[in-house]
Amino acid sequence: MVRIDEASCRIAPVFIIPQYQKKGIAQKVFALLEQEYPNVMLWKLDTILQEKGNCHLYEKLGYHQTGKIYHKNDVLDIVYYEKVC
Repeated sequence: MVRIDEASCRIAPVFIIPQYQKKGIAQKVFALLEQEYPNVMLWKLDTILQEKGNCHLYEKLGYHQTGKIYHKNDVLDIVYYEKVC
């Protein structure tokens, strides 16, 4: 996590080892972050648009695409998300 200012933070990449994916660990991590930093009103993150599982997870957690997409190359786009608490 990187603090942008007093009320907003950016979440750096979160990696869960494949054998532990789909066990609710990432959801718990995000819940703990929000609990640990109750004064943060805006959470930001980005991910690879083509990683549908990541996009699904973030949207399930209440994040919304900002509309900003960085087209890196023909097979990879970075999509930006935010969550207002």
